[in-house]
Amino acid sequence: MNKKLLIIILAAILIVSVFIILGIKRPTNVIKLANNRSAVHSLLNQARQFEAKGELFEAKSIYQKLVNDFTGFSEVVSWQKKAEDINIKLLFSPAGTPNSIIYQIKPGDTLSKIAREHKTTVELIMKSNNISDSLIIPGRKIKIWNAPFSILVDKSQNIMLLKSDEEVVKTYIVSTGKDNCTPVGVFKIVNKLTDPTWFKAGAVVLAGSPENVLGTRWMGFDLAGYGIHGTIEPKELGKQVTQGCVRLSNFDVEEIYNIIPIGTEVTIVE
Repeated sequence: MNKKLLIIILAAILIVSVFIILGIKRPTNVIKLANNRSAVHSLLNQARQFEAKGELFEAKSIYQKLVNDFTGFSEVVSWQKKAEDINIKLLFSPAGTPNSIIYQIKPGDTLSKIAREHKTTVELIMKSNNISDSLIIPGRKIKIWNAPFSILVDKSQNIMLLKSDEEVVKTYIVSTGKDNCTPVGVFKIVNKLTDPTWFKAGAVVLAGSPENVLGTRWMGFDLAGYGIHGTIEPKELGKQVTQGCVRLSNFDVEEIYNIIPIGTEVTIVE
């Protein structure tokens, strides 16, 4: 056999070997992807069945598992949103959760007193127990959320995280200060106002005015002049456009207002 023919044969063997190797690896990857897809499909079906039966905590746990175990999938953002939406439903429903207790109303109790003693809000107690007015009956058992809430604002992404016992409950899109003027640090909510009046330099802008930039809710920090509030410019959310406060949509700020009590810690980072 001459040298030229030997080189051709060896080259042919090498090419065939490469194709064989690729042929082995590719099906393995395809099989793995197919198995992952099958697992995701199965988990999604389970989550939907739990939701249909009203078993929200179980459904949330499955969506969270999908987020944690299948990070490479394009649907991970929608799974996270699903888990967060269920978190809010659980907060506002009588369903028991690991972060809640059952409290039996005593003679002399008021919603304000119960909320104060358990470091929660009247609004959250009412929503969690389908209570429509302040009249409460001794002996009735009600759900009370007893895990502390905290807030983290990330200026670089213009997002706000509502957390409870370090678990993210929900992520919100916010606006922060133009020219990066929102202060960085750890603050506390010291006052809360419904339909706030805006006291700006040289004028008083009443609630409901189309010029009142505070929107429908105000939650002030222990740093005078700064806080979390609603907006009359929802299209500006996600941008640095405020005078230093943190803005949410009116829908979102009303949701947060119902959940967090005075004293809640707010951390703002770059």
